[in-house]
Amino acid sequence: MAEYGDLELLNVTIVAGVARVVIDHPPMNLLSMDLMRELNTLHRFIEADNAVRVVVFSSADPDFFIAHADGADILALPEDLSPPRDEIVGLHRLMERWRTCSKPTIAQLEGRTRGGGSEFVMSLDMRFAAIGEAVLCQPETAVGIIAAGSGTQRLAELCGRDRALEITLGCADFDAELAERYGWITRALPTDELAGFVAELAARIASFPPDAVAATKRSVLAGCVDPVPGLIVEDYEFRQVRSRPAAQQRVVLAGELGFGTRDAELGDATELYRRLADADTL
Repeated sequence: MAEYGDLELLNVTIVAGVARVVIDHPPMNLLSMDLMRELNTLHRFIEADNAVRVVVFSSADPDFFIAHADGADILALPEDLSPPRDEIVGLHRLMERWRTCSKPTIAQLEGRTRGGGSEFVMSLDMRFAAIGEAVLCQPETAVGIIAAGSGTQRLAELCGRDRALEITLGCADFDAELAERYGWITRALPTDELAGFVAELAARIASFPPDAVAATKRSVLAGCVDPVPGLIVEDYEFRQVRSRPAAQQRVVLAGELGFGTRDAELGDATELYRRLADADTL
């Protein structure tokens, strides 16, 4: 039996086939190395647990689902200018494990999910977001790097090339309704209806024969473009850009201006990155 109680940042309850996973990683649910390790462990537990038929992710923090990757972790990465790899590794492997999970996965989005948080929810099967509460953003280009957790690939698939470029190059916040129009999320719902809608959908899927559910998901995934070649390019481009001193200096400057702090990120991302651009030209 999986030891869900050993997880410190993910609170898991299983009722009638639905595993509810609440992300609880103060102060703002950063996608830190610790959280990534727990998401890897959780995936292993979920795959081995026949009692789980559907997985629903939500957050204990009403303001943040997953903020983004930790800037300190990005700066700590070793310089790597090697040629493109033959296979995916690290964060890409984590995201692909969840994308191809045999159990259907759902994100219940309330609050902000930017950068790596957005990439994680795009790796899940469905994303439902609260109108007036949920905010999505891919801010990496503004910070001097690129989305490196599958964002460039997932957005192109979900939203199309032009909108993927608007999102990743514009680095603006998107509310739930605009994200729905773009295909970034599955559906935007009033805040007071979101939890009930997700609970009813998860329960309905969990009530169906699990073999049929798994076969349906495998069949849908088979019709999607293989993301691995694109992920290998994304990984290579990220390593090249991140290794440049100018990019590292900009990540440091972003931290000095509040990137990665709760108070600054409760505001508008566009204003934060405008301040970063102004400071970078001084």
